[in-house]
Amino acid sequence: MNIFYASALSTTLLLRFGTLFFSTFVSLNTNKSFAFLHPKRYYLYIDKFAGLYKEVHASMCPRTKEQNELIRMQRREQILDVAARAYFRTGGSFDIRDVAREAELGYGTVYHYYPNRHLLIEDVLGSGFEQCEQVLAEWANTRGGLPDKRQLLTYCKALLRLWLSDARAYLVYKMAAEHYAGLPEKDRYSAKRRFMERLYLPLQSIAQCEDDSVDHMLAVLVGCCGLHYYAGNSDLDVDRIAQLAMQAIPKES
Repeated sequence: MNIFYASALSTTLLLRFGTLFFSTFVSLNTNKSFAFLHPKRYYLYIDKFAGLYKEVHASMCPRTKEQNELIRMQRREQILDVAARAYFRTGGSFDIRDVAREAELGYGTVYHYYPNRHLLIEDVLGSGFEQCEQVLAEWANTRGGLPDKRQLLTYCKALLRLWLSDARAYLVYKMAAEHYAGLPEKDRYSAKRRFMERLYLPLQSIAQCEDDSVDHMLAVLVGCCGLHYYAGNSDLDVDRIAQLAMQAIPKES
C-alpha cells in the first residue's frame, strides 16, 4: 500500500471514529458514568468502526478500468438522452450548457464528451438509428412467411413503444419526416441515406407496399407520438394508434 494513501486512510478513520465515539458516548451515557465500557457497548463500537473502515476504504480506493468504463458509458447515455429531449423542447437550438444543466452535470464534464452540439446531435442520431434498426431486424426475423396486417400491426406497436421509451429513436423518424433539415448539409445526406437504406426500404420491401402506404403509416405514428414529446401527453394508447396507422395499408398488402 502506498505510504501516502495509508497515512490519509488512517487519519480519516481516526477523525471519523473519534467523532462517532464521542457522539455515541454522549447519547448512551447522559449520566456521565462509565457504562460505555460494558462489553455489549464495546462490541457496538467495534462493529461501527468496521463499517466505517469499509466505507472509507471503498471511497478512497482507485476505481478499476472496468468501473471507469462503465461510468463513462452511463454518463454518455445520460447526456445523449437529455440532448434528444432538449432537441424537442428547443427545436434543435439548444447548446451544451442547456444539456449540462438539465442532466445535472458540470459544463466541463459534458464538454469533455462533446465539445460542440453538432457532434452531440450526430451521436444522438447514431444511437437512435441503432435501436430502430434492431427493432426492425428482430421483427423481420420473427415474422415468418409473407407479411400480413397483423404482423405489420405488431411492428407498429414495437416501434411506438421504442419511441416512447427513448427520445433518440423517435428523433430519427421525426427528423426524417423533415428531411433532416436541422443538420449540416454533409450530415444531412448521410442521415437520409442511412434512413432509406436501413429503415425505410427494408420495411417497404417486407410490407410489399410500392406506393405511399408506408409513408402514410409512418406519418400517423410520428404525428401521434409527437404528443408525448411536444405536448407532454404520457398516456398514449399504443394499440389504438397502431391500428389507426394500419388503415393506411391497403387490404391486399
